[in-house]
Amino acid sequence: MEVAIFGKSFGEVFFNNCHQLFDYLYEKGTKIHIYRPFYDFLLKKVNIKPEVAGFFDEPDELPSVDMLFSIGGDGTFLQAVTFVQSAGVPIVGINSGRLGFLADISRDELPVALEEIDSGEYKIKDLSLLELTTPKNLVGDFNYALNEFAVHKQDSSSMITIHTYLNNEYLNSYWADGLIVSTPTGSTAYSLSVGGPIMHPSSQGIIITPIAPHNLTVRPLVVPDEMELTLKVEARGGKFLASLDSRSVVVDESTELKIRKAGFSVRMVERSNQSFYSTLRNKLMWGADRRN
Repeated sequence: MEVAIFGKSFGEVFFNNCHQLFDYLYEKGTKIHIYRPFYDFLLKKVNIKPEVAGFFDEPDELPSVDMLFSIGGDGTFLQAVTFVQSAGVPIVGINSGRLGFLADISRDELPVALEEIDSGEYKIKDLSLLELTTPKNLVGDFNYALNEFAVHKQDSSSMITIHTYLNNEYLNSYWADGLIVSTPTGSTAYSLSVGGPIMHPSSQGIIITPIAPHNLTVRPLVVPDEMELTLKVEARGGKFLASLDSRSVVVDESTELKIRKAGFSVRMVERSNQSFYSTLRNKLMWGADRRN
C-alpha cells in the first residue's frame, strides 16, 4: 500500500501513538509520502525520523496514493481536503486529541483501526462539498468547503444585510452579524453553535443559518442541495469577511457570491462499526446526565 501522511503539531499525549503508527506502516512495507512541515515537526519534537518515499508541500505535489492519513483534529482534516481536492483519495482521520466528527479514530482505537484498514474492513463515506463562485477566486484555486461557507461583518459594531436568492428567486434579506451556508457534514460545526439543525452526513440538503439575526422569527432553513444560492451583501464599511471552512478573506460589498453543491465529493474512511449516532452521543455527551 502507498499512503500520504498529513498532519500538524500535537501534544506529548500522542507521541507514543505516533510511534505506533509508523512502526505499523513499516512492518507492513507501506510506501510513505509525507507533508514536509509535519516531517520536520516529527523530527524535532517527537524524535521520529520517518523513512519516506517522498515529500509534498503543495496540493499539486501530492502523488497518487491509496489513502491519506490526516493526523490532528477536525481542522487538520479540513486542511487535508485542500490537498486531496477532487482526486478521490480516501482520507483516514486520526485524532491526536479529543474525539472529532471527521478525525474520528481515537488514540485508544488506533491499533485496531489500523488492522481493520489493512484487512479492508472499513467503509468509504462520500461527503458533499460546497463550491463558491465569484468574479475572482477569493481564496485561491480551491474555492470549496467541506463544512461551511460563511459571511461575517468585519467590525464589531453594525450588522450587515445579506440579500439571499435561491435559484434566482428572492428568499430574504438577513439583518444579522453574518450567515452560514452549511453542508450536512458541517451541520455539527459552526452552524450548530448558532442554533442550526443536525443533519445526517448522507442527507441531500444545504443549511442556511443566520448569525445573531435582528429578527428573532428568522430561523435556520434547510433547502435541497441542487439549489444555487446567490448572496449580495451590504456592509456599512463597504467590506465584509467571507470564509470557506478555516480560510477567510476580506471582500468588497460589490462582489456577488454564488454557492452550490460541488460536482465531486470527499471520500472518508469510516470504521465498519462506527456510527454517526454513536459519535453524536460521545461528542455531544448525550445521555451523560445521570437523570437520563
